[in-house]
Amino acid sequence: MSGDAGPEEVLDGLSRHARKLVAELAGPVRRVRLRSGETVLEVEWHDPARPAPAPRADVDPVPAPRVEAAAPVADRPAVRAPVVGTFYRSPEPGAAPFVAVGDVVRPGQVVGIVEAMKLMNEVTAGQAGRVVEVLVEDGKPVEYDQPLIALEPLTGRDG
Repeated sequence: MSGDAGPEEVLDGLSRHARKLVAELAGPVRRVRLRSGETVLEVEWHDPARPAPAPRADVDPVPAPRVEAAAPVADRPAVRAPVVGTFYRSPEPGAAPFVAVGDVVRPGQVVGIVEAMKLMNEVTAGQAGRVVEVLVEDGKPVEYDQPLIALEPLTGRDG
């Protein structure tokens, strides 16, 4: 998709791709997630027990799903996932998180862990900044390059 497209156009394109993908898949589909840059389209059907009807040429193959578009991290720097896996905010269960909202991080500072294939991969800040939002809940799956922690660049007064 074009880098010049606005959020609505990107979402429309993702919706078209989701419909096409679901129509081409064999068997019932419960969940589809597509991503283009910072825009994510996730579609989930809440009745997996009912089989999906066979696609018909005269009918749109995708029922009216609930669609949620994740808000992009608008021009804010973010610490991103280095690999696909499970994100953890602390070094072990019950321990304090590596960082919290309001903390100042420095380049190379560990801010989380992504577990992939039983390997713990440190997530480090690529630049200095103040943590303004933790974008992923502890223990949730993440994709490669997914924003995990939003940062606000430091100003001279931040030290």
